[in-house]
Amino acid sequence: MRVLVTGGAGFIGRHVVAKLAEQGDEPVVFDVAADVRDDVIDQARVAAALEGADGLVHLAAKVGLGQDIDDIDDYVRQNDLGTAVVLRAAAAARMPRVVFASSMVVYGEGAYACPQHGPISPPPRQPADLDAGRFDPLCPRCGADLVPGLVPEDAALDPRNVYAATKVHGEHLAAAWCRETGGAVAALRFHNVYGPGMPRDTPYAGVASLFASTLARGEAPRVYEDGRQRRNFVHVADVAGAVAAALAVELPPGVTPLNVGSPDVTTIGGMAAEMSRLLGGPPPVVTAQYRLGDVRHITADCRAAERVLGWRAVRPLSSLAELAAP
Repeated sequence: MRVLVTGGAGFIGRHVVAKLAEQGDEPVVFDVAADVRDDVIDQARVAAALEGADGLVHLAAKVGLGQDIDDIDDYVRQNDLGTAVVLRAAAAARMPRVVFASSMVVYGEGAYACPQHGPISPPPRQPADLDAGRFDPLCPRCGADLVPGLVPEDAALDPRNVYAATKVHGEHLAAAWCRETGGAVAALRFHNVYGPGMPRDTPYAGVASLFASTLARGEAPRVYEDGRQRRNFVHVADVAGAVAAALAVELPPGVTPLNVGSPDVTTIGGMAAEMSRLLGGPPPVVTAQYRLGDVRHITADCRAAERVLGWRAVRPLSSLAELAAP
């Protein structure tokens, strides 16, 4: 199968391309890092690249929380417009299926329950609470501590930063594309991805990458808040396997959202400590700093991916030791 991979020269994209080639497919890389003309907002270039393709994986995007609101137009240009251009080209090429890189950030805060009131969606955290070190959301009805849980795909979408908003919009654009074309989109909601080739020394990188860069300089990882934020960390090779599986299975028309994460729940502080141990660096420093666009706890229920794709993350967190390589 000939597969166009937008963002195929990026961190996740390189592993997807390798996985597809390994299993006998013919991946075609479309990425400005490989050819400066390969911009996903260039309709003619995308359409030409899709000629003869049997599958499409759309990974190209501006990722991470970014610097500040000054990034908003660039996120929208690359993520919203880029996805619209790719979907338009896919419709013209009569592409029956698209694999779209969504993200766990579409959920906002994760799943919570109040001991008295049951499932609760907490409101956005307030600067006054964060300044005072009150990081965990409380029940808006009674003020009790909320218990975090695993987020299923049918949870309400609640984007709480610009990147998250573009990913929600991407899924909505995909749904419109499916209605118009009768096609199918696998919206893979990646959780915190780590592994060889992570981007380093950039504000757009994920937390594992930032910690790896800090440790490579011989410095202690700086952990925001109190370090107890809960996340799923999933190895990039497992993510590539999920993408390949989504290309291979038959999906019904419409958007099928699927969480792609590890079955293990880890705190950011615990992950930083494990990285320090595995990479031989100093122990992490908990700073109580925060970023307003961050969420407190977001962990995935990945049973649907196992059921639909026959996929399950298998690499343990000890795989973080791979990040010691340059």
